[in-house]
Amino acid sequence: MNLTELNRIATAMVAPGKGILAADESSGTIKKRFDAIGVESTEENRRDYREMLFRSKDAMSQYISGVILYDETIWQNAKDGTPLIKLIEQSGAIPGIKVDEGTQGLPMCPGELVTVGLDKLAERLKKYYERGARFAKWRAVIDIGSDIPSMTAISVNAHALARYAALCQAAQIVPIVEPEVLMDGDHDIDRCYEVTQRVLNTTFQELRVQRVALEGMVLKPNMAISGKKCPKQASVEEVAEKTIRLLKACVPAAVPGIAFLSGGQSDEQATAHLNAMHKLGSLPWGLTFSYGRALQAAPQKAWSGRPENVAAGQRAFSHRARMNGLASKGEWQSSLEQKAA
Repeated sequence: MNLTELNRIATAMVAPGKGILAADESSGTIKKRFDAIGVESTEENRRDYREMLFRSKDAMSQYISGVILYDETIWQNAKDGTPLIKLIEQSGAIPGIKVDEGTQGLPMCPGELVTVGLDKLAERLKKYYERGARFAKWRAVIDIGSDIPSMTAISVNAHALARYAALCQAAQIVPIVEPEVLMDGDHDIDRCYEVTQRVLNTTFQELRVQRVALEGMVLKPNMAISGKKCPKQASVEEVAEKTIRLLKACVPAAVPGIAFLSGGQSDEQATAHLNAMHKLGSLPWGLTFSYGRALQAAPQKAWSGRPENVAAGQRAFSHRARMNGLASKGEWQSSLEQKAA
């Protein structure tokens, strides 16, 4: 393992003013996205859509540090025969790959899930590295309910995240460690804080047990935020303050950076929260975005599967990428959104 090179890549992934595009939707997830805009989810349409994003030169070169790909996409070529992964590299961004294989029910824990995909992961990582991937992603899903999460679910998922991270580093690939506490419930921000604290502490304990080099990884957590169904939604300032307090309590300074998931927040909400965090002063690690839907909802709608809309889709993507790039330096203002509307 070359830790110096892993650290260089991890640091580049969270460079100031740039963030990670999560373009790793599974076939089922992107079908839902395409259904919403009236586009059939064929392999060709999925390729055309992602090619549109990766050829958005302004966005990719100025605001995107890396792209998380789905297995289908990493092997695809653009219409002109250029591998899609090469388009990413040519823009200056780093190609990455989602390597988990989804979730399944956790035995003895009703309503809870465990992420699978560790079997033969070492062999898959070798092929992905040869293809050009330099980082990977594994998502653990923790739900909040009246009796959950259980310590079992937290422990099992943290253990799997750490095993995945160790296998990545052994393959000279930077692991994105993503323990996501879902915001789907009716819990308040303090309940989210408490659960996320347990999840992060357990995850870092497992990472240490499995000898993962913290200097060669990136953390992709949720923010401390109210559940979507909670009658009292926390303000932008409260989300920012509590999230930073939580991360400072749980995330060692050795970690080069943190790239938030958007987790179902609206485009502007995700941007505003990240911006507010950077207003709170200096931080021990890089802090940026790794958004999927919050970067892609607008370009998907603008594109709507029509070749004549490619330029409009790219403009929408560039706008969202720029807004989040500014937020990752604490320089975003809501008036910038209104000017673009």
